[in-house]
Amino acid sequence: MNRNFTAVIKQDDGWWIGWVEEVPGVNSQGKTREELRRNLCSALGEALEMNRSEALAAAESDYEEEALAL
Repeated sequence: MNRNFTAVIKQDDGWWIGWVEEVPGVNSQGKTREELRRNLCSALGEALEMNRSEALAAAESDYEEEALAL
């Protein structure tokens, strides 16, 4: 599944800082715009994997996974 996310970014006091619009709490910074993009992708990947692990643990067993499209 190909997913797209939106980064809100700005330069502030010599740093690039950013947030992922669609996932609360996913934010990062970098000395360059490209470093910020890499850091945001890493933070997003970690957050999605953590959320997935928590959902599977909460379901325990006898669950199904189903794709959702907006």
